[in-house]
Amino acid sequence: MNIPKHVTSRVHGWLKRLVKVEPEEVRALLWSFSYFFALLCSYYIVRPMRDEMAIAGGVDNLQWLFTGTFLAMLAAVPLFGWITSHYPQKKFLPLVYFFFIANLLLFFVLFHSGLTHAWVARAFFIWTSVFNLFIVSVFWSFMADLFSDAQAKRLFGFVAAGGTAGALTGPALTAALSVPLGPTNLLLLSAACLGWAVLCIHRLIVWREHTGTNPADRGEGFPTASAAGRERGLGGGAWAGIRLIARSPYLLGICLLILLYTTLSTFLYFQQAYIIEDNFTSPAKRTMVFAAMDFAANALTIVIQISLTSRIIKALGMGWSLALIPIALGGGFLILGTAPLLGVLIVVQVVRRAGNYAIMKPAREMLFVVLDKEEKYKAKNVVDTVIYRSGDVVSAWAYAGLQALGLGLSAIAFTAVPVAGIWAWICYRLGRAQEKRAKSEEAAI
Repeated sequence: MNIPKHVTSRVHGWLKRLVKVEPEEVRALLWSFSYFFALLCSYYIVRPMRDEMAIAGGVDNLQWLFTGTFLAMLAAVPLFGWITSHYPQKKFLPLVYFFFIANLLLFFVLFHSGLTHAWVARAFFIWTSVFNLFIVSVFWSFMADLFSDAQAKRLFGFVAAGGTAGALTGPALTAALSVPLGPTNLLLLSAACLGWAVLCIHRLIVWREHTGTNPADRGEGFPTASAAGRERGLGGGAWAGIRLIARSPYLLGICLLILLYTTLSTFLYFQQAYIIEDNFTSPAKRTMVFAAMDFAANALTIVIQISLTSRIIKALGMGWSLALIPIALGGGFLILGTAPLLGVLIVVQVVRRAGNYAIMKPAREMLFVVLDKEEKYKAKNVVDTVIYRSGDVVSAWAYAGLQALGLGLSAIAFTAVPVAGIWAWICYRLGRAQEKRAKSEEAAI
């Protein structure tokens, strides 16, 4: 599907009001926006179902679900690393999404077969937790290869807004349709969204092949991979990312940032599960509440992204921009410890997630801009998957341990406050380190 030139010209005139896009980039920008929209819409359709499955599988078993997720991720990462080392992106990217489509269809059959054993619910929880990290990590790897550094700085904000729009649409569909249609039937809609993502991949590859392979020729900063290079894999071993992390204090700092982020996110997720279970007995109503929370968080996110994100980062700098959400979450845990109520939980969770997606996540991705290509692909994939899920499993067992010591919701919330302070300090230091590296690169050019 090609967009006529006169339509592209009109669209370019409209888009220029929102983003600094060149005429030849319009197609790629719109397909990238649509690609990320489809991915997150697909995930957010099933996310409320995942949260319901966590309760159906037993709230007291959450730490085991997080352990299972970590083990599944640990098995998947070397396989993904091997594939990226040996096959070009245009071959393995569609296969990744076809694999997940097949998984969705399998769960659709299982849920409709009348098999309601708790193990199916647990398997779906683990699968969804792996699914969401991989589809997003693969997406941003492709974006990094598709656009030059200068293009990324101009276009990635708009591309990220596509994901937010999808994250807003997905839970809205689930909240509206889960009761009349039943949550299981929404799996087919999620699979259809992934099918659209595959189409977007094909169109973006065609765009790249027809517009040249070296944006540096147009004075656009560093070049993307050569045409010959894209016909090969990245090379290296399946676990090369771990080697890169081990020898870089900067990457180790990012790992610590992620571990503390997942620790506090998991603590809040556990508190959410207990509070929601105490307030709602109907699975359909719980699914609807989870979807409503997703919708509220993503609506707030897109408002901040459009109007405030770039201004906040410019005004505060990388250090304070990264530290802003940890500081706010520390205050949220303090309030939640004082009043562990449903309304307080919803406000803290919505504000935390909106702040993470709109401010901290973009700033966190900027930490990788100053790294070399192999670090951006392989080390980042390890950080986004293994390190992320290892933080989940460790914090899940830590939460269970605090409960075993007799600590209730309020006491655990208060325990999280100093952890948030440490997280904020590390974020600030990493932000300052990123700015120094960026200045050094500019001086070297």
